[in-house]
Amino acid sequence: MILPHTSATILALLILSAFCCGSWANTFKLAGKWRFELYYFDFAFGMLLLALLYAFTVGNLGYDGFGFMDNAMNAGKRQWMYGVAGGIVFNFANMLLLAAISTAGMALAIPVGLGTALIVGTILSTLSKSSGNMVFLVSGCVLVAAAVLADIAAYRNLGRQLHEELAKAGKAASTKRPADFKGAGLALIGGVLMGCWAPLLQKATESEIGLGPYAVSVFFGVGVVVSTFALGMFLLNLSVDTEAIGLTDYFKASRKLHVLGLVGGGLWCTGAVAGFVAIYANAPGATGGLPADAVPVGSALVYAVPQAAALIGGLFGLLAWREYKGGDFKVKALAALTLILFAAGVAMVALAPEFAPKL
Repeated sequence: MILPHTSATILALLILSAFCCGSWANTFKLAGKWRFELYYFDFAFGMLLLALLYAFTVGNLGYDGFGFMDNAMNAGKRQWMYGVAGGIVFNFANMLLLAAISTAGMALAIPVGLGTALIVGTILSTLSKSSGNMVFLVSGCVLVAAAVLADIAAYRNLGRQLHEELAKAGKAASTKRPADFKGAGLALIGGVLMGCWAPLLQKATESEIGLGPYAVSVFFGVGVVVSTFALGMFLLNLSVDTEAIGLTDYFKASRKLHVLGLVGGGLWCTGAVAGFVAIYANAPGATGGLPADAVPVGSALVYAVPQAAALIGGLFGLLAWREYKGGDFKVKALAALTLILFAAGVAMVALAPEFAPKL
């Protein structure tokens, strides 16, 4: 397989990972009224297709350790199952996150969902490793939690403001203020699950018979596709958006809508593989990435850069899609505070010693 051999290339891959994982949901927004339950089938197919493409090309070329097929055959069956299980847990979380995007938009769903995932992941990592500066870790989690609450408050204030304007114009169906809990609730639940799949992938890649970065992405993708059929069929009949629909509606969609779903899955997969490869290679002489005398990318950057995906997704929602358009100064101030608190929280967690992710 091909791995990066310089710290600059590893950092570039981490930046690519953050951008792809923070921007894939734009393809769903571009799909307009295309239901997220149907979009997600194409997302899953696109993700597995790109994982296979990377595995059989860059995963089989070069001289850095085993190729994809050799690595998959050398790995233990338990590592296979951990990889698939990681994909299943991620998929349940990502479906809920997409449902939240469909209901409330990227500006709310992505920072709230990924912020919650960061807190859960930090707690699980701290419990398993018992390392890191606890003051930094706790402070970082508190700041991210405050960012999540600020974003929810901004969204709720916007909803109430817009409702009041409709009520004054006599266009509101009811004078009762909307609660606006659905989108935030879906994002929070999805975030809790999102924070649980990384430990499964670490188990899939650890030890001498662990999966490499390209192989683990394929098994991860298999878990995504398999669970999409199970949960996707359930969501088709229990819609969180509008009326229930059937699988036959999937085949009625235009080619453009299917392409958008495939591109969305491929974009997320590209970000995931870039992150897997960067983290795997960022160990001088250990895994065939950096030379033995090379200086690896610092643990703070390895952790912090991928977390920028939440900020990228939130900014797309705010600036590209103008999801908080019409909000007053309070709404805009809370949205800005969300980004500031989130960035500060990530920085605090990243600065805690021995807290870099491993693959």
